[in-house]
Amino acid sequence: MIAGVEDLPKLVSARMPYGKHQGRLIADLPGAYLAWFARKGFPEGELGRLLALMLELDHNGLSSLLDPLRGR
Repeated sequence: MIAGVEDLPKLVSARMPYGKHQGRLIADLPGAYLAWFARKGFPEGELGRLLALMLELDHNGLSSLLDPLRGR
């Protein structure tokens, strides 16, 4: 399934469940970490979809689109 606009709020509420950045919001993951996943392969399911979406936002300088969604 392709990520959509309904996934944007999830980026500022979902946390990385494992790995080096366990517990960190998906929206706050470093671009280099997201790029590493892109090279190695995103996980299956919702987590992979959210990581791929965050990579696109980060890569294209659009992370600030998430600012209004923070703090809900």
